[in-house]
Amino acid sequence: MKKDEIIQLLKEQLDSAKKDNEQLLLCIDALLEEISSLKEALLQKGESLDRQKRINKGLTKIISNKSEIQAPEPPTQEELKALEEEKDKKRKARKNNGARRDMHYEMEVEEHEVLPDDPRFDISRAREFSKEPRICIRYECVPMRFIKHVYKIRTYTQDGRFYEGKTPKSAFLNSSYDGSFIAGLLELRYIHSLPVKRIINYFESHGFNLNKPTAHKLIERASVLFENLYRCVRQTVLKDPYISADETYYRILIPEKNRNGKGVKKGYLWAIVGMKSRMLYLVYDNGARTEDVIIGEVGDYMGIIQSDGYAPYRKLGSDAYPNITRIACIQHMKRKLQDCGEDDPDAKELHSIMNRLFHEDHKHTVGVDGWTVEDHLEYRRQYAPEIIAELSDRLDEIEGRGDLLPQSDLQEAITYIRNEWNEMVDIFNYGDTNLENNTVERFNRYLSISRRNSLFFGSHKGAERGAILYTIALSCKMQKIDLFKYLTDVINRTAEWQPNTPIEKYRELLPDMWRKD
Repeated sequence: MKKDEIIQLLKEQLDSAKKDNEQLLLCIDALLEEISSLKEALLQKGESLDRQKRINKGLTKIISNKSEIQAPEPPTQEELKALEEEKDKKRKARKNNGARRDMHYEMEVEEHEVLPDDPRFDISRAREFSKEPRICIRYECVPMRFIKHVYKIRTYTQDGRFYEGKTPKSAFLNSSYDGSFIAGLLELRYIHSLPVKRIINYFESHGFNLNKPTAHKLIERASVLFENLYRCVRQTVLKDPYISADETYYRILIPEKNRNGKGVKKGYLWAIVGMKSRMLYLVYDNGARTEDVIIGEVGDYMGIIQSDGYAPYRKLGSDAYPNITRIACIQHMKRKLQDCGEDDPDAKELHSIMNRLFHEDHKHTVGVDGWTVEDHLEYRRQYAPEIIAELSDRLDEIEGRGDLLPQSDLQEAITYIRNEWNEMVDIFNYGDTNLENNTVERFNRYLSISRRNSLFFGSHKGAERGAILYTIALSCKMQKIDLFKYLTDVINRTAEWQPNTPIEKYRELLPDMWRKD
C-alpha cells in the first residue's frame, strides 16, 4: 500500500475508535447515573426500614403494656404512611436538623477550589462527576496583628538642590503610632469596655509590648485631638428638635478621703441623645448631679426633651423654659408599678393598661410600608384617649378607696404617675416620639459594663477624657459604622490640623456624615 493510503486507513480507524470511545463514555455516564439513583433509593429504603422498625418496636411496647390503661388501636398502614410523609415534609423544611445556620453574608469571602489529592489523579484525563461542587464552609479568625513599618527616607542632591522623601504621617507629633494603632486601643477601651491593664495584656499576647503609662498617654492625647469634634457633636445634638436625656454614675478616684477612708466618689455623666441626628453627647462636670449641669447644657434648647421624672428634668418642663417641651417616659412609670411586687393586683392592673399603649403603638412603625409621621399621629389620636381615660379612672378608684398607706410602694408609684401625667399625655401630641426613654438608657449600658470592668476613672480629668471618647464611640455605634475604620481615618486626617481649626470644618467628619475616602 502507498503511504497516503496507509495514512487514510489509520485516520479512519482512529475516527472509528473515537466514536466507540464516545459511545462507551455515554454508557458509563448512564451507568453512573443509574448507580447514583439506586444508591439513593437504597438509602431511602434503609431509612424507611429503620423508621418502620422503630415504629414496630414502639407498638410492641404499647401492646405488651400490662397496666390497667387500655392500649390504643395500632395505626393502619395508611395512617403510618401519612405520618411518615408528614415527618418527611417537616424534615425537609427544617434542614440541618432544624437549626438555623447563620450564613454571615456580611463577611469577606475567599473562595478555594479543592481538587482530589490522590497521586493517581490526573485532571487532564478526568471528567467532573457532578455539575455543581459540594460546598463546605470554614470560618477563620485572624487575631489582631501588629506590623512595624520601617521607612528608609532617602535624601538626594540634584542641580544644587536637596530632595528628601516625605516622612509618613503619625497620629501625634513626635509619635511612632499610626491612627490604626490608636483606633484599636480606643475601640477595646470604649466599646468593648476593657480596662487598660487587660488591653495591655491582650496586645502582649499578640506580639506587642505596650507599657501602661504609654497607653494612658495615647488615650489622653487622643481625647485632646477629639476635643473640637466633641464640641461639634454637642452643637449638632442640641440643634436636634427631639432629644432624650438620662444620667449614670462612675466611680472617680479623688485625693480627699470619704467617711470610709477611701478616696473614691460617685461621679455622674449626663447623656443627651439626638433622636433625629442619631448621635450621643456625654457631659461630665466634676461628677456633679445637680440641676446646674443639665440646665447649663440645655437651658437654651428649643424642642422636645424626653426624660424620667428626676427633678432637674422636670424643671426644664416648667414655665421658666418656654421653648422646651418635656415628655415623660412611660417605661419608668411601669417600673414603679413593678416595684410593688407580683402580689399587688392594683399595680398589675395599672401595668396592664399601660402595656396596651405599647401594644397599640407598636402595630405601626414610621417609615415602614409607607407609614408616615402624620399617619402615626392620627392613629395615636384614635387609640390613646380611650386607654388614657381608663387609666385615669382606675387611678381615681384606687385612691378613692382610702385604704392606701402613705408610704406604700403603690402610693409612691401612683404619685409618680400623677406628677408625670401631663408629660405622658403630651407624648401622643406627636407622631414621631417614643413612649419611653430606652434609647439613651441602652447606650448608658456601655458605661455600666465599663464601670464593672474598670471600676473607676483615675481622676476628674480622666472622666472628662472618658466623656469625650465615649461621645465619639457611642455616636459611631448609633450610626452603625465601624468604629475602628472611623477612628483610623479621622485621626490620620486631623492629626496635622491646628487647634484653632474652625469647628464647622469638623462637621463633615461627624459619624452621621462621615464617608471614608
